[in-house]
Amino acid sequence: MSGARGYVPIADHGLIGDLRSVALVGTDGTIDWYCCPSFDAPSVFGAILDAGRGGCFELAAAVPARTKQFYFPDTNVLITRFFTEDGVGEVQDFMPVGGPPADEARHRLIRRVLCVRGSLPFRTLVAPRFDYGSRPHTLRLTGGVAVFDSAELSLALTATVPMEAEGADVRAEFKLAEGETAVFALDLVGPETPPDGCECGEAERQFGATVAYWRRWLSSSRYRGRWREMVHRSALTLKLLTYAPTGAIVAAPTTSLPEQFGGERNWDYRYVWVRDAAFCVYALLRLGFTEEAEAFMGFVSRHISPGDGRTSGPLQIMYGIDGRTDLPERVLGHLEGHHGSAPVRVGNAAADQLQLDIYGALIDSVYLYDKWAEPISSEQWDHVTALVDWVCAHWDQPDQGIWETRGGRKNFLYSRLMCWVAIERAIRMANRRGLPADLPRWRSSRDAVYRRIMSRGWSESRRAFVQHEDGETLDAALLMMPLSKFIAPTDPKWLSTLDSLTEDLVSDSLVYRYDPLVSPDGLHGEEGTFSICSFWYVEALTRAGRLDEAALAFEKMLTYGNHLGLYAEEIGHTGEQRGNFPQAFTHLGLISAAFNLDRALG
Repeated sequence: MSGARGYVPIADHGLIGDLRSVALVGTDGTIDWYCCPSFDAPSVFGAILDAGRGGCFELAAAVPARTKQFYFPDTNVLITRFFTEDGVGEVQDFMPVGGPPADEARHRLIRRVLCVRGSLPFRTLVAPRFDYGSRPHTLRLTGGVAVFDSAELSLALTATVPMEAEGADVRAEFKLAEGETAVFALDLVGPETPPDGCECGEAERQFGATVAYWRRWLSSSRYRGRWREMVHRSALTLKLLTYAPTGAIVAAPTTSLPEQFGGERNWDYRYVWVRDAAFCVYALLRLGFTEEAEAFMGFVSRHISPGDGRTSGPLQIMYGIDGRTDLPERVLGHLEGHHGSAPVRVGNAAADQLQLDIYGALIDSVYLYDKWAEPISSEQWDHVTALVDWVCAHWDQPDQGIWETRGGRKNFLYSRLMCWVAIERAIRMANRRGLPADLPRWRSSRDAVYRRIMSRGWSESRRAFVQHEDGETLDAALLMMPLSKFIAPTDPKWLSTLDSLTEDLVSDSLVYRYDPLVSPDGLHGEEGTFSICSFWYVEALTRAGRLDEAALAFEKMLTYGNHLGLYAEEIGHTGEQRGNFPQAFTHLGLISAAFNLDRALG
C-alpha cells in the first residue's frame, strides 16, 4: 500500500456501523477508518491517521469519475456514486443489523457494487494494517475467500469476482454491465466463526434487513418540525455511536483527528464521557427514543456507582464502552497523524481529572428519564442521593472544567452551574415522587451555589458572567446558564452576558469556546470554533426571544455540515471540519436547538 492517494479531508467521509463499531467511507469510495470488533479496538484500516501505513479498503471506478455520496433514505446505509463517460455505478456500504443473531455475531462489513447505467470497470485494493498499523499479517487466498491473519485478529474477505494477491494484500479488477452486481464482504473470523461466503442473494437479504431495521428505529421519532431531515440524520448518527451490548454512547468513533493541523490537540474520543452521553439521553428522549435512554441508564447502574473513594470524586469523567475505568493514554509514534498532525494518541489521560459539571449532566439525564420515560428504581435513587450528598460537600473545589484544560484547576463558573443543576434536579425528583432525601441540606447547598455564582461569577467591569472566579475571561459554556434554567433567559445580567459573548466569541454564527491566549489551557496552538457552542448560542437566542437572529444563526450552522449533514467537533477558519468525526456533542446540540427553535417559531 502506498500513500500516493494522500489524505481525504475529514468532512469528505460518511459513516456506517452496526452498533458495535463503525467505518468511515471517503467520497472516493475508500474505507479510511475501521476498528474491529468494537469502537475502541485497534484499527484495521487507519489511513485517515497515516496515508502510507494505516491501511485502507479502496473500491472505486477504474476510470476518471465524478463522485457523489448520500444515505439510502432514512437509514445508515451509505451510497457512493461514480459518474463516468461510459456509465454510472455505485457502491452500497453497510454493516448488517436487524437480521438473525448469527449475522450480528459475525461483525460483517458489506460492499455491494452495482452498475446502474452503461458499463463500468472497477478496481479494489484491500490492505488491512492490524493494531494501528503495527502488526504484520499473512494472507491465505483460496477460491473466493482471502483470509488476513495477524497475531490477535483474523479477517476473511469473500467476493463474487476473482481476487489476486499483492504481497499480503488483495487486489481485484472487474467490469460490470448495466444491472450487474458484485459483492465484497469482510468478516471477523475465528475458531467459532469460520469464513462464510456472501453471494449476491445473501447480500440482498442483509441489505433489506438493515434498511428495515433503520427505518423501523427512526419511525419512533416524534419530531415533525422544519428541519426534519437534519434532525433525523443527527439522531441516526447518535444511534450509530451507541454500543449495543452495554448501552454505552461514545463521544466520537475516532481518535486523534486534529483540532489544528500540525498541532498537539489530538485526543482519543472512543469512550463514554458522562457529560456527552447524558446530554445524548436528553436529545434522544426529546425525540421519543426511550430505549436508548433506558440502555444508558442500565450502563450507569452497572458501571457508574458512587463511593469508591477516587481522588477525582465518586465518578470518573469517562469510562470504557464496557465500563472499565483504566484508560491509559499512550502515543503511537509510528503513525504520522492526519496531514502530519502528531501525536496520535490512544487512551485518554483526562479520565483522572476532576470535572464537577458531570454530576449535573448525569443527574439531569436521570431526572428527564424519570419524567419522560419511566420512574427510576429505588437502587438508582440511592445512587442519586449519594452523588448529591457528595456534591453538597465538594461543589466549591477548583476543578479542570468542561473543556478538560491541562493548565491547572480553577473555580470554573460552569462547574458551579452544573453542581446547582445536580442538586436542584434531585430536589425536584424527591418532591415529585415523595422520595427520601436530606432536603434541608440540599436546599441550603443549592442556594449557596446560586449566591456564589451571582456574587463571584459576575464581573462588573465586563458586565458579564465570566469563565472562572477572579477572572475576566468569557466562556461559551456560560450559554448553558439559561438552558439549564439557572437564570431567566431575559434577565438583564444574562442579556448583557449574551451581548458580550456575541462580541467576543461569535464569528458568523460560529462560536469559540474561549480565547486560549487570554485563558491559557496548558496546550500549544489555536483551535477552531466549537460546534456545540454554536448550537447552544442558537438556543440561547431562541430563549431570549431573538428568533430572527436564532433562525439565521441556525441556518448558517447547517451550511457548515458536510455533504451528509455530519459534523466534527470544530470548524476551522475556512469552514473545514476539524477534530474527531462525527461528534455526538455537536449532533445532540443540533437536535436540541432545532427542537426548541421550532417550538418558539410555532
